[in-house]
Amino acid sequence: MSRPQKESQLAEDLPTIDPGLRRAIIEASAELRGENEALLARLVRHRSTLGNEQSCLSAMEDAYRDIGLSPWRIAVEPAILDGQRGFSPPLIPYEGREPVVALHRPRERKGRSLMLQGHVDVVPEGAADLWTSPPFEPTVRGDRMYGRGAADMKAGLAASITALRALRLVGVQPAAELQMAAVIEEECTGNGALAVMLALGKPDACLIPEPGPGYAALYTAQVGVVWAWITVTGRPAHVREMQSGVNAIEAANAIAAAFKSYEESMNAGERRHPAFAASNHPINVNLGTIEGGEWNSSVPTRARIGLRVGVMPGHSCHEVARDIERVVAEMASRPEMRGASVRTEFRGFMADGCIFPPDQAISRVVAAAHREITGEDLRHYAAPGLTDGRFYVLYGQTEATCYGPDSDSIHGIDESVGLRSLADVTAALAITVASWCGVESVSPG
Repeated sequence: MSRPQKESQLAEDLPTIDPGLRRAIIEASAELRGENEALLARLVRHRSTLGNEQSCLSAMEDAYRDIGLSPWRIAVEPAILDGQRGFSPPLIPYEGREPVVALHRPRERKGRSLMLQGHVDVVPEGAADLWTSPPFEPTVRGDRMYGRGAADMKAGLAASITALRALRLVGVQPAAELQMAAVIEEECTGNGALAVMLALGKPDACLIPEPGPGYAALYTAQVGVVWAWITVTGRPAHVREMQSGVNAIEAANAIAAAFKSYEESMNAGERRHPAFAASNHPINVNLGTIEGGEWNSSVPTRARIGLRVGVMPGHSCHEVARDIERVVAEMASRPEMRGASVRTEFRGFMADGCIFPPDQAISRVVAAAHREITGEDLRHYAAPGLTDGRFYVLYGQTEATCYGPDSDSIHGIDESVGLRSLADVTAALAITVASWCGVESVSPG
């Protein structure tokens, strides 16, 4: 696309912002870079793993108050959500760790409403001794901030807060309702996002600043996920008579290995959604946890494994759950498993995949904002992972997409986010909010 063509497209996709205001918003975002990074560092210091999100949620309440909003909590009640599409069987109770939400309402609605949502929960840090610096002590090396959750996705939360602050700094605010939410369990159920969506009502679009895959990216698709827990009870024996027993750990490993051929069949070309045409392996089966055994000199009685199984868009997570039960049943019927009992449970993700069309209105506005900030076209990303955006697309009939800073080693060791990318995404979010929602004047500050 030539420069005149790009400028014409920019004017079409960012129709409500005059060039002078765009420049002012970009300059204000740059002025707030230090505050943006400081907020991110404060959030990273909270070890907000599953069940430990309380302090980070409180920090997000403070952050929303700091930009003039009045946050409150949304209850996550499985007894109510269980009848809703998209609900996943929870792992632990929800009391004391309810999502935080805040609403901006304009004096007079002129534009389109928008949800800016992010999750405070992070995955466990793994072996902390392998990290170059402590995982929950944010550390800047070069132009990157390191720490668990720095990229996935506390950078996106910080960018959302700072984007609204930048608008206020230049004397404008959204001229439509802006929903903001810090949710829980994006990493295991998504029930926090589901509860928020049902409580707040339907926005005109949802934008989640999830991290890009090593570069800033616009999500165009994502797979679904099913979590399965398989418990094998064998027959214990002393190791001197181990042939008379059934080793539950070995049996569980054999069941896990059987899913490799299933994984291969799920990635076959004829089963692949067109959005993943360029990806040879979008569906992954991961043996994530294993526990079992009692004593090194005893044939183990029981072993339990946890599997994460991907779901191709266009196929139901419930269909995949039936596939899992079938594979497990076939393995349990083998002669070498005689004498063992096998139980399959589903807790955690029971989630479908979905598509985020790049030509939908919110995606065009985000792409135009990114181009305004960086001078580059935003790359598309069909994600072999999962985000909360699915709720709005599949169950809210609402446009949604994900766009956030670059990332490295999320869910791994030495997770990090690029600070230049964080600054760019923050400015792009501010431009997106102003363009999508429209603006009205307020006192600067």
